[in-house]
Amino acid sequence: MQNMNCNFKGVYVTNIVWLRDDLRLQDNPALQSACDRGETIAIYIKEPNDTKTEARDWWLHHSLNKLQTALKNVGVPLVFAEGNACNILPQFIEEQNASAIFWNRRYTEKGIKTDGEIKTKYKDSKVLCQSCMGNLLFEPWEIKNKQGGFFKVFTPMFKELLTLKTPKPVPFTQPKEMRERVQSTLTCTLEELNLINSNKIWHKSFEPHWEIGEAAAEIKLQKFLEEKITHYKKGRDFMSDNSTSTLSPHLHFGEISPRTIFDEIEAFALSNNLENHEGIQCFKSEIVWREFSYQQLFHYEQIEQKPINEKFKGFPWELDAEKFTAWKKGLTGIPIVDAGMRELWQTGIMHNRVRMIVASLLTKNLLIPWQEGAKWFMDTLVDADEAANSANWQWVAGCGLDASPYFRIFNPVTQGEKFDTDGTYVKKWVPELQDLDKKYIHQPWEASEFDLKLAGVELGKNYPKPIINLKASRERALEAYAFVKNQA
Repeated sequence: MQNMNCNFKGVYVTNIVWLRDDLRLQDNPALQSACDRGETIAIYIKEPNDTKTEARDWWLHHSLNKLQTALKNVGVPLVFAEGNACNILPQFIEEQNASAIFWNRRYTEKGIKTDGEIKTKYKDSKVLCQSCMGNLLFEPWEIKNKQGGFFKVFTPMFKELLTLKTPKPVPFTQPKEMRERVQSTLTCTLEELNLINSNKIWHKSFEPHWEIGEAAAEIKLQKFLEEKITHYKKGRDFMSDNSTSTLSPHLHFGEISPRTIFDEIEAFALSNNLENHEGIQCFKSEIVWREFSYQQLFHYEQIEQKPINEKFKGFPWELDAEKFTAWKKGLTGIPIVDAGMRELWQTGIMHNRVRMIVASLLTKNLLIPWQEGAKWFMDTLVDADEAANSANWQWVAGCGLDASPYFRIFNPVTQGEKFDTDGTYVKKWVPELQDLDKKYIHQPWEASEFDLKLAGVELGKNYPKPIINLKASRERALEAYAFVKNQA
């Protein structure tokens, strides 16, 4: 249920909106609630973070830059600060003589703790302190099964959600009283947040692949609906088909809300008589899978570290540093895996099916702990989301909710042959193999010396030999996963 306490009209005083993962104007309940009251100041605080997030920091810098301009145009200054929000916000509220502060809820343990401390501080204060629901379709505790608990299997949860009326997006209306600038001893410039490391050039390779910000997200959604959604269900699995929406980083940073996406999908379906089209339903399921991930984030402790299935606590993982490095660098000698890891490094994103393939190889064939892969994705993906990243890695590893069964081990060769039939994806990201006959593109170790020489491929020299035998490692994985099966 949408929090109706986020609607305060007719009281014109100085208000603060604390922005986090909601970098947009449209359908931003916290921002709108502040603007409805009058003069509004927006603040973004770079809080301490134990997790490396270099790719996301690059995106965040540019997103904040776009948002600062958009807010300025409607009379809402956006300022920046760095440090502990529990220390900064009370000082900022007092300094600005603000009468209210608003934010949209977040669901990480650390975020809930911080937000709770701030609410407690102002519980009996004249300063209104209000949180809103702005980043999900429904709160993690709202979608319940017949027993009154939360769903632990996705499909029935998806079906249940579709029976409910999804809240409509909140349109933006600028405040009647505007503010041009903010005088503060607590704030800094965007550049002083040091989100982009000027000594590194890695992020430069991302730039040609992305348009960042709320306007770009809306354009991308419309293009997806008009050009791709009708063949999304089948096309999304093919690496070179360009059928995915690539909205995930925009969703992560809140440049567009899931409610806006759902609302526009339904409007498009209605106007085109496509309400029950498989592409429409499939894309909706992807948005709801995100909701399912947030339920897990909310209901389970430390899902970025602790397996949801407790039988995995003693699982015999093996952290082979050399093989892990080869995986990260896209030098496993298994073309579809290497293509995915190189796409990630060069663009900050990876095709969704390939994510499952590379994760399966890491956790099952290599038996490297899923937590290590999750940390790498958190650092290198522009769309890495605390909920989805952890839930998806646990799903592939077999220790999460509604997880991939332990005996399901993706064969990267057959996956490549099925979804990258002519090797277009592999040849794009692994140019060493671009002249290899497509018959061998997904398993160059099966090619004859003549075919390899003809293609200019020297296994072990200009392209690695496989770091692991797929068949033998599959058998080893099944033996290891029998450990879980046999747990009481």
